[in-house]
Amino acid sequence: MKKIILLLMTVTMFVSADLSVDQIEKMVYKIHEKREGVDLATLNDTKEPFIVGENNETFVEAIKKEEKKDAKLVLHSIVNGKAYINDSWASLNDSILGYTLKFIGKRGVVLRNGNHIKKLYLRKKRDDFIKLEER
Repeated sequence: MKKIILLLMTVTMFVSADLSVDQIEKMVYKIHEKREGVDLATLNDTKEPFIVGENNETFVEAIKKEEKKDAKLVLHSIVNGKAYINDSWASLNDSILGYTLKFIGKRGVVLRNGNHIKKLYLRKKRDDFIKLEER
């Protein structure tokens, strides 16, 4: 039984693989033919197909909005359990640009906005910032 099935499969492959050179050249020619596409005016009038969220915000708009939020949050300093973020001091549970400050550590803070969690870290030490020399 296995031999018969194997023989039938082999014969089927050879029968279906019978392409002539002319058939292959015709297929290649069809691929290389210039196809008519959509003009730019039609593309400009179409609406964005990817909708995100309840306020019908497009995917691209949502990404840009998120990038703007990310660019605005900068941790400058941490002193005595308070964080200096975006030119103002904040304590635990304070609100900053829609985020709530949930944790203040030695080198960073954790902010939360719903399901979004954002971690901000202090910059690395710069030894060349201020140099004191003894004379």
